[in-house]
Amino acid sequence: MTGNTGDTGDTGDTGDVGDVGFGSDVVRFPDRVDLPFITEPGVASVSVERTRFGANNWAPIWQAWRILSDFGATGWQASITVAPPQPPTSTEIETLRTMVLDERPAALGEILGQDREFMRYFLSVMGASPISHPATFTVLNAANLVATMAAMHFKSKFDRPRPSQLIPALLPPIPVPGHASYPSGHSTQAHLFARCATAILQGTPDQGIGLVLTKLADRIARNRELAGLHFRTDSAAGATLASSLFTILTDEAVMPHPTGKPSSFAAAMTQARSEWI
Repeated sequence: MTGNTGDTGDTGDTGDVGDVGFGSDVVRFPDRVDLPFITEPGVASVSVERTRFGANNWAPIWQAWRILSDFGATGWQASITVAPPQPPTSTEIETLRTMVLDERPAALGEILGQDREFMRYFLSVMGASPISHPATFTVLNAANLVATMAAMHFKSKFDRPRPSQLIPALLPPIPVPGHASYPSGHSTQAHLFARCATAILQGTPDQGIGLVLTKLADRIARNRELAGLHFRTDSAAGATLASSLFTILTDEAVMPHPTGKPSSFAAAMTQARSEWI
């Protein structure tokens, strides 16, 4: 019941969206062995004056890592308080048993579909894709990394057992992730996705889907309960943690840019919003 192969949630997310902006497909350029392209007349002597790789050439996932680096320097561990989990009550355990018995079979498709990657659900609700809205994709990737790091910090701190460790008969239909239960990583990630996406769409004709995004996050978190991987309190703690993380990410006084410019996250949000104007 405690085996690994799982992850915190959305840690694979569509991968590195394209080297130098070519989208999610892998682009390869075979070259002739007997007559490489560089042997074409004149081409070898052509050079380009360039001193920087260029912001537009950073793939979203690697831009997200840069934002994570800035976030990690904020001292966020000291500014976020997560209440320690209490032992599950008999009512909470019985509710979980009932949910698994009554709802898991119908929810199994969603449980499996959201196990490893669920950012695409949010992109679909927004009507976006990594190629059509790369800056939006960058923001969600950054949210994914920040949520994963924070959730792992508190999972390590509290080391709460998984429901299936306490109730083996829950028999989750997917491998039990190799990390503790509280707070829920899926809930943290999903609710931070919802907060970021709603903020991106603020002031646009699409801003009305904020409620849909929040309900989607709630549903993803609950599906992990139906799988027998989390208690309801795990999901609630993840949602609360996501709110705290969003506050830090969007507070320029807490997450400043060393040169006095907008923070890396703020710059990414500005770019993302421009995609929806």
